[in-house]
Amino acid sequence: MFATIKRILIGRPLKSTELGEQKLNKKKALAILSSDALSSVAYGPEQILLVLVTVSMSAFWYSIPIAVGVLILLTALILSYRQIIFAYPHGGGAYVVSKENLGKYPGLIAGSSLLVDYILTVAVSVSAGTDAITSAFPGLHEYNVPIAVCFVILITILNLRGVTESASILAYPVYLFVLALFILIGVGLFDILSGGVSPERHAPIGTPVAGISLFLLLKAFASGSSALTGVEAISNAIPNFKTPAPNNASKTLMAMGILLAILFSGIVFLAYYYGVTPIEEATVVSQIAEQTFGRGFLYYAIQGTTALILVLAANTGYTAFPLLAVNLAKDKFIPRMFMIRGDRLGYSNGIIILAILSIVLIVAFHGKTEQLIPLYAVGVFLPFTLSQSGMMVKWMRQKPEGWVAKLLTNTIGAIISLIVTLMFFLTKFNQVWTVLVFLPLIILLFRKINKHYEAVGEQLRLTTCEPAIPIEGNVIILPVAGITHVVEHSLNYAKSLGANQIIAVYIPFEREDEAVFEEKWKKWGQEVRLVTLLSPYRSIIQPLMKFIDTVERKAKEANYQVTVIIPQFIPKKGWHHFLHNQTSFYIRARMLYRKDVIVTTVPYHLKK
Repeated sequence: MFATIKRILIGRPLKSTELGEQKLNKKKALAILSSDALSSVAYGPEQILLVLVTVSMSAFWYSIPIAVGVLILLTALILSYRQIIFAYPHGGGAYVVSKENLGKYPGLIAGSSLLVDYILTVAVSVSAGTDAITSAFPGLHEYNVPIAVCFVILITILNLRGVTESASILAYPVYLFVLALFILIGVGLFDILSGGVSPERHAPIGTPVAGISLFLLLKAFASGSSALTGVEAISNAIPNFKTPAPNNASKTLMAMGILLAILFSGIVFLAYYYGVTPIEEATVVSQIAEQTFGRGFLYYAIQGTTALILVLAANTGYTAFPLLAVNLAKDKFIPRMFMIRGDRLGYSNGIIILAILSIVLIVAFHGKTEQLIPLYAVGVFLPFTLSQSGMMVKWMRQKPEGWVAKLLTNTIGAIISLIVTLMFFLTKFNQVWTVLVFLPLIILLFRKINKHYEAVGEQLRLTTCEPAIPIEGNVIILPVAGITHVVEHSLNYAKSLGANQIIAVYIPFEREDEAVFEEKWKKWGQEVRLVTLLSPYRSIIQPLMKFIDTVERKAKEANYQVTVIIPQFIPKKGWHHFLHNQTSFYIRARMLYRKDVIVTTVPYHLKK
């Protein structure tokens, strides 16, 4: 039944040779890898206004120069990540750049920040999309969390179906969103130029504002820079592109940068000119659309596409998180299960873990986007700063042709990214302080995992591991609970191994049971030695373990191997397991930690 449901939801398994068909062309890649960055225009401008409104509405004109600053940072980041794409064509982005140029621990800081950031990408995007829906339909406000969780589950299923299939489905809403915002910005600008919007709605640029300060402007700039989240995703996902992957990734990155710049600056300008004030009941984009089109078809179309792109922006996390996890797993910092491809050739374990953790965040924060965005932005700008700094070191070391211009680009990006990161810590410390706690904990966990893998590798390597002791014989211990076909089957298997000695072990709880079984064994036992271990406290495990220890000590002296054969019958139907005790399971579990004992299970399958 489970297999049938899995096939319906995920589709047929794909052969490894079909991996090339799962690569993305530029149009699909732009849709699923840029959705996070493009969707942030729905809340990035709003974050600027939320800071400026604390002074007064007349301060809204500062959103224009702040937007210019954000565009300068966007240009530096796009040019920098374009360089990273060609310098590191196998992907990995900020993690690989930081690790190779700044060292292991800066790399781990970047890697762990990005892993957390992609989890937040899903949580923030889905929460923001849910907000857009409930802005249009206020009666749904109280169901924000269940709606968001349902969206996460839906996107997870789409991604488990494979990169190409999910991209084919998700590309349409992304391009519809871009088209809808172009229409909104175009009609809004036409209304302004034709005099349809009163200039009295906003304060003229340059109006003196009491109470404004450089610190507050930097805080607004840092908040607005949250619109740049997701810019790094393309450099992480280069392996998902069709060949030539670096060229296609570079062109996709430039297209994303141009679209993001146009949409962001357009929404900021309309919000300023319309005099839009951020309120909890309706997003800034919702208010602009309502003032431009009224509550008609176009308004609901814009709200619908905005909600879709905000939800589907989570797909950037689903694409980049598994690939970053693969790079960390290859370097032995996280479990190797993240390198395993699923039925549809995607990294299913990474996709599922991402979904679970994002749902936990949504539930923990009650789907409140504004509480998640500061954490989200810090998780982005910390790797931004490290990757830019890493590229600076790379150019100063290698000094290739034109390295001065490249160094200048990365230096500007590093300085601005550092300022944004510091501003988040200074102005929103009560919301982002957890970064200072969980990043060291994650890095400590990475280090412990890495040490474990290194220790395992060292012990298993033939050149370093202890020489194997030759085995000169075998002693088999066979726990029995009665004289049945299961025991007979296991006993026949034990005899086939040509062991030096076979010992059947019976553990009775009463003297009477002991005597009865010994008598039966004499008649049936096939000349196999029987040892009975009376257990007055009704424990099977303890007396059996003690007996095995005794046999093992004696076997070592003769270089004999001890093998424990566990008989087990397998019911025809799965639910029948619950009707029987699990003694064989407990014995196997305890025996796993006996390093000098081999455990073999001999199944006997029931027919009805």
